[in-house]
Parts: sequence; C-alpha cells; structure tokens
Amino acid sequence: MGGFQVTYIFTGVSLVLLFFPFFFLCFVSSSLSLSCKLERKFHLNEMHKPGDVVLGGLFEVHYTSVYPERTFTSEPQQPHCTGFDIVGFRNAMTMVFAIEEINKNLNLLPNVTLGYSLYDNCGALVVALSGALSLASGQEEQFLLQENCSGIPPVLGLVGDHYSTFSIAISSVLSLYNIPIVSYFATCSCLSDRQRFPTFFRTIPSDAFQVRAMIQILKHFGWTWIGLLVSDDDYGLHVAQSFQSDLAKSGDGCLAYLEILPWDSDPSELKRIVHLIKTSTARVVIVFAHEIHLIQLMEEVAKQNVIGRQWIASETWTTASVLQTAHLTPYLRGTLGIAIRRGELPGLREFLLKIHPDQSDNGRYNNNLFWEFTFQCRFAPAPAGWLEGGGALCTGQEHIENVDTEFFDLSNLRPDYNVYKAVYSLAYALNDMLHCKPGTGPFRGHSCVWYQFIHFCLKSYCLIHYLQNVNFTTPFGDQVSFDENGDALPIYDVMNWLHLPDGQIKVQNVGEVKRSGFKSEELTIDEDKMFWNFESGKPPRSVCSESCPPGTRMARNKGQPECCFTCIPCSKGKISKNNKDFWSNPQNDHCVPKKTEFLSYHEPLGICLTTASLLGTFICAVVLGIFFYHRRTPMVRANNSELSFLLLVSLKLCFLCSLLFIGRPRVWTCQLRHAAFGISFVLCVSCILVKTMVVLAVFKASKPGGGTILKWFGSMQQRGTVLALTCIQAGICTAWLVSSSPAPHKNMQYQNDKIVYECAVGSTIGFAVLLGYIGVLAVLSFLLAFLARNLPDNFNEARLITFSMLSFCAVWVAFVPAYVNSPGKYADAVEVFAILASSFGLLVALFGPKCYIILLKPERNTKKAIMGRLTINE
Repeated sequence: MGGFQVTYIFTGVSLVLLFFPFFFLCFVSSSLSLSCKLERKFHLNEMHKPGDVVLGGLFEVHYTSVYPERTFTSEPQQPHCTGFDIVGFRNAMTMVFAIEEINKNLNLLPNVTLGYSLYDNCGALVVALSGALSLASGQEEQFLLQENCSGIPPVLGLVGDHYSTFSIAISSVLSLYNIPIVSYFATCSCLSDRQRFPTFFRTIPSDAFQVRAMIQILKHFGWTWIGLLVSDDDYGLHVAQSFQSDLAKSGDGCLAYLEILPWDSDPSELKRIVHLIKTSTARVVIVFAHEIHLIQLMEEVAKQNVIGRQWIASETWTTASVLQTAHLTPYLRGTLGIAIRRGELPGLREFLLKIHPDQSDNGRYNNNLFWEFTFQCRFAPAPAGWLEGGGALCTGQEHIENVDTEFFDLSNLRPDYNVYKAVYSLAYALNDMLHCKPGTGPFRGHSCVWYQFIHFCLKSYCLIHYLQNVNFTTPFGDQVSFDENGDALPIYDVMNWLHLPDGQIKVQNVGEVKRSGFKSEELTIDEDKMFWNFESGKPPRSVCSESCPPGTRMARNKGQPECCFTCIPCSKGKISKNNKDFWSNPQNDHCVPKKTEFLSYHEPLGICLTTASLLGTFICAVVLGIFFYHRRTPMVRANNSELSFLLLVSLKLCFLCSLLFIGRPRVWTCQLRHAAFGISFVLCVSCILVKTMVVLAVFKASKPGGGTILKWFGSMQQRGTVLALTCIQAGICTAWLVSSSPAPHKNMQYQNDKIVYECAVGSTIGFAVLLGYIGVLAVLSFLLAFLARNLPDNFNEARLITFSMLSFCAVWVAFVPAYVNSPGKYADAVEVFAILASSFGLLVALFGPKCYIILLKPERNTKKAIMGRLTINE
C-alpha cells in the first residue's frame, strides 16, 4: 500500500491516519475543508457487497501465488494466483451464505444490512496482509470530510485468516486499531496471548488443547515411542514445543525423533526424513503440518515404500481428500486423527447451487474461477492453446445440479462450520451493542454506543467487549462463546480412515475428545468401528523397549530417552515392577503378598496386654464398688471422697484406652488412642495434684492465723481446678488432631518382606507436648506430696501420693528411650505396658492401703484413728 496524501496539514497526525482516514474524518469539524486521497490500491482477488455494516473475510481460494519482478519505481502488479482451492472457495461462500441468512433474520440485527468484503490470500503472507490492510483502509479512492462522513466505511470485523502465521501478522497490525479478528482455522497456541493479540478470537480450539488431545490418544492405545513431524512455520514450531513439554509432564511417552518439514520441497531433505521414519523403531508417526507438506511427504513415502506405520493426523489434514488417492491409500489407510467439530448448515446446499458465472458481485474475486474449475472449461477469451489442446469454452449454461464434487459434499462441514460461527459471533456482538439500553451499558457512566458512531467506538474496544461476552447456540445445537483468551469451547472429533472394499477411503467419526471439569481432557473412542492398516487388524505396539520379564528390572540407558532401557536381573525379593505390597517368591518369578505385622489381639503378647487391661479395669470397678459401699466411713470421706471416685473413674479409663493400641491401626483408632490416653492421664494426675494441695492446705489451716486458707480449697474450687487442667490437655489434643492428625502408616523400612502397620503420630511436637504436660503435672504432684510426707497425721495420704508419683515418673522416664528404640509392633507394646504399669502403680499405691483398712482393719476406720489430733471432714 502506497499510503494516503492529506491535502490539509494537521499537526500531530498519528499513524492512525495512514490506515484509517475514515475514523479521523468522521470527527473533524465540518467547517474544515479536508479530503484524503488513496494514492494506490492493491490489485487482489476480491468480492464485495455493500451494506450498513461491512464484515471482512480472508480465505485461501488459491493455495499459491507468483509475483512478477518489481522495482521500487514500478507500479504494483497483481500477483498471479494459481491452484484453485475448491474447499477454500466454499469457505468464502459459507461466509456469504451466513451474511445473507442474517440479513433475512428479523430477530438479529433488524434494520441493519450486513455487507462483506472478501479477499483471496493466495496462500501467501504478503497477499494476506495486503488484503487485511485493504479491508482496514476502505475501498474508495477519495474521502470527503463532510458532516455525513461520506465514503465506504472500513470493515467492522474480520473473519480469517486460514493460517496461524498469517493470523499472527495480521492481528499484530490490526490490533493496533482494535479491529476484532475471528479466525476459523488458526490454531497456534501463541494466539491465546492476550497481551500480544488483544483483538484476536477463534472458533477453533488452540493447539494447546489439540496437543493434549493427541497425548490422550497415545495414552489410550499405550503408544510410548513416537515420531513427530511438524511444518516449518509458527503453527508447527509452537506445536513441537508444546508437545514436547506436555508429553514430558505426562510421563506417558518419549519422542523417537522430531523433524521439521521444509517449505521448499527440498528432495534430499524429504528423502532423509522418510528414511528416518523407515528405519526408526517408532511405529506411530504424528504429523502437524498442512496439506501441501503432506502431499510432498507422502510422495516420498510411496517411493521408499514405507509401510507398517500408524499415521496420526492433526486437524489440518485429517479430512484432506487430496491425500485419499489410489497410490497413497496403501500407506495412509487406517490413519487416526482429530478433526474440527462437524456441523450442519441447512440451506447451504441450495445456496451453493445458485452460484452462476453471470452472478458475480463487485470485484475480481468472482464465480468464473469456480465455474471453470468445476466444468474444466474456459470463458472467452480462452488462453492460448486451450482450444487446440481439446479444451472447451464455458457457456454459463452448464448444469451445476449434476456435478458431484467435493464442493457439494456437505456431509462433513468442519472449517465451513467454523466460518459460519465466526460470522454469527460478530453479528451477535453487534446486535448486543446496538440493543444496549442507556443507563445499563458497560462503558463509562453505564453508557451505550450510538449506531452512527459504531466505527469510532471501534477505537474504544466497544465491539471487542461485546464479542468477548457473546454466547449463542447454533441451529446444530453447539454453544458458541469465548474464554478469557478468545478461544472457543474446545472439542474435537476423532477420525479414522476406513478402507472400503472398492479401494476408496471413508473418513469416519470414531469418537470425540473434549474438555471436562478442571480443564482436563475426556477421550471417548469406539474401537469396534476402527480400521487398522496392519495384518493383525489390531493397534500396533510402539515402544522403545518392551516391558521387562519377571525376574528382571529396568536400567536406564545413558543418553537415551527414559522409554529406552535394558532389563537386568532383579535384586532379592523383587520382580520387574516394585509393588510395595508384594514380595517375590524364591524363584523371583511370582509375587506373593508381604507378611503383615501389628500388635494383634490373637498373638500371645496382645492377649497378655489385653488381659492386663481388662484386669485393671475390673479391679478399678471392684475398688469403686467398695468405696461406694463404704462411702460414709471416715476412710472414704477423708480428703474429699468425690475426688477419690473421680480418680477411680479416670484410672478405669486409663486401663481401657490401652486397648486402642491393640489391633490393626485404623484412622479412628489412630486419632483416638493418644487423645484418650492423654486426657485420661491428665484427669487422673489432676485429681492427685488437687488431693495433695488439699492436704497441705488443711495442715496450714491448723496453725495459728491460717484458717482463711481453706476457703480457697472448697469442693467447687477442687472440681474447677481438675476441670481446668483437663481442658488444657483437651485443647492440646484438638490442636494436634486438626493440624497434623495421626494416621495409619505402612512401614516397610524394618524388613523388606514385611509390612508393619503402625500409627504415624503426624506431629512429633504435638505428641511431645501431650506427654510433657502430663509430666509437668506429675512432677508437681510429686514435689508437693514430698513436702507434705512428714505431716503429723496418723494416716497421711501425702506419703502414698509421693510413692505413687515416684513410680509413675519412673515408668514414663523409662518409656521414652524404650519407645524410640522399639521396632514395629513392639513400640505399641511398650506404650501399652507403660500405661498399664503406671495405672497399676497408682491404683495399688493410692487405694491398696485404704482397701486394706476398710476390709481387714475396720477398727482403724475411725476419725480418731485416721486423723489423730487433726480432724478433716468433707
């Protein structure tokens, strides 16, 4: 594009003026006599139809182009486009069909007529970019700066382009001016970068999803050794990077090779790549490339007769009919690939049948090319030598209804369906913008966009805002919306090339892959429908190294992928896979379950500890019964009989909690055992501590001036102290269980052939605090009792408490080293023994002498005999 000549000099004119004079002119005062002149125009294949709002389109109607030699002083010349692409032309006609359908729809964009400007990219980036700039600049050579803004407006949005590389270049330029682009076929994951491409949208999933879909297919069939071929462009190179990264993360396979297919059809390079495919042990070959690459590649595959390969196609060539030829069928039948979601467009066939050479719209992108290609004729004047070579002239009266070509095969609409969705996305976005009610709009002050200022609003992201939030359902039942990156809802069809008896290829749908919850991929495949191009009629195996047989294990080969390994004999007790719950037989060829170990109720040690626990519980119950029966005697009533009953109950709980340490660890037993143990013992030691404090308080009160001290040791104060001290331990247990709860654990460190079931404490600090708190109370009780041991009473309970606390502390001091050094189930046994020993020590030391007096020496069970000169009543 040569640029624009401005006849009015305006200071500070920005680059916007070069491409968008219309935007500038619409908002300049009408008193200024201004005009812009388009110095030059690109000479491209194009088709136009005017409308209130114009949508642009870029399509590959020709797949290659040749430029004549040029100089800087020569006039731009029209590129010579060759290779008519019938499917690309159908894509363009689908856009025309969608616009005509929208114009007839009374509910969508009423009173607004859509027009279109379509350009042929000729398979060349420079042509595609030229077409995009032409769309953005408008068509008229002269723009008058009048109040009514005369002149054809630039396009409001663009549908295209076909290629990722083209879309990257076009979007990089047009995004500077906020023109939305909706591509129907560009899949490069790089286009999801909203920082680089803020106005880019697409109705096809990105390569990021396509790569993950491919990996799901590989995982489904167990293919771990893969060859990867990609095209030498943004599409292929980004796919290669993404595929390598995602495959490594999944751990489901390795690449045998990664090769880049050349654009220039270098015969020697293609020969080298195909030879690599032929000699590689990888039986699965994935190709992310365009049809033109596949044609050149498969020609070389046929020359070298490379058979026995499972080809996996990307969406660019899965349904390519150009590859379904007789001489390529022996190599490509059975191909597995993913394809764009198929759709149905009612009325499209009837629309296409109305195409006629006399019906061409304004522009040089007309229907004559299609007519000549379809009927293999030429319109007059025919090229030199055409008639002499037997060619026919086109009359325009040929019967298109009788033609059976791919153009009219609408059973497999895929890119066309995406074109249809792209056009409707722009239409629905425009419709939402025009139906905005003042005061409810999304812009500053909840404002809306006036119809006459639509094109100016383009600079303010107005249409892009509505396009980002568009959400509608097609007549085929598919929902259309865009995520935060401008990508469509990801879904692909899984296709298989079925070989028919007549030698033809039928591309059939055998499944789908779509995004499920949490952005994971969900693959569904009907294997019964699939055709495999192998003698076995089954999926091939594609692995670098076969699984190691029993008695051997994998050893990594230095410098090779992790899928390649050598099998060496296993070490003792192992076979090929290290299943932690099993052990090998002596022959190392069969797995047997490992022995399990835990403190069981059925083994002698468990039986003895269970018996001791139940015996202690029974003795506590007996003593409790004796005390209850003699509850009115001085011996029981001395030093608060209520604490004595509570102490007996807590001792009973101590005996019972030891049973939680016996048996196979469960979640609830692991969580309950230490909590029950800690709370029971704190309740017990708290009662002993309060008893000791009461003894000291009574002695102090018997001295002159000490009478007031007893008011601090009444029954309520004693209960409150016990409750408070116990609640502290309950809080410690709760914090421990919430932060790092004990849980069952299979310990395999002691012996390789044995699983030791134990309870992992979860938090060592929590366990230590629990034991430490019990220890602090026990030591404090011992010190107070030791101080009160020589009080002048005939029956001084402080002496019993001193002895009981001494034995208690001795047991738990010995417990710590014994517990730490006891392996497996013996650690639980040590803890149970410590609980029982300390509980029996307290029971015998505190209640043995009392029961002896109550039962055998009743004459000593009097106040005088017990208290001597001190009388202590409840």
